[in-house]
Amino acid sequence: MTDPAKPGAGEVTATVIVKAPAEKVFAAFTRWERQGDWIPFTKVRVVSGDGGEGSVIEAVTSVRGARIRDEMRVEKVDPPFELRVVHFGRVLRGPGVMRCTPMGSGHTQVVWHEWFHLPGGVAGRVAWPVLWPGSKVGLTAALKRFARLVESGLLP
Repeated sequence: MTDPAKPGAGEVTATVIVKAPAEKVFAAFTRWERQGDWIPFTKVRVVSGDGGEGSVIEAVTSVRGARIRDEMRVEKVDPPFELRVVHFGRVLRGPGVMRCTPMGSGHTQVVWHEWFHLPGGVAGRVAWPVLWPGSKVGLTAALKRFARLVESGLLP
């Protein structure tokens, strides 16, 4: 089995500018149970730990009866700049990172990057170019929703 801490062949990145200071953005991003407010069809919970380094987080996404369970371990928390996780579930495996870069004037650039080990061997690698645009669009839309909630104060 592949080492989930090493980058896989599937890679997706999304970026957004949030009109809020990095400290506020980082704190909102790491409110695990609130991620379902901006990631569609998803419920997130802390399985063990306090949400910081070493914690295990579970995100379950359900759409029309299809269900994907994403298990991840928080590897590094460097507020307000960086958060690293490793997805270690049966389907979703690989490292992920979220970085906040203060831009002045109370704005923050957020970059969310995931490297996935694609399930299905060769078939998964062949399918990735078809699946990637949807992953990119979905991740970008979620980050834009996140930015709106932070900027409006609905996600403190």
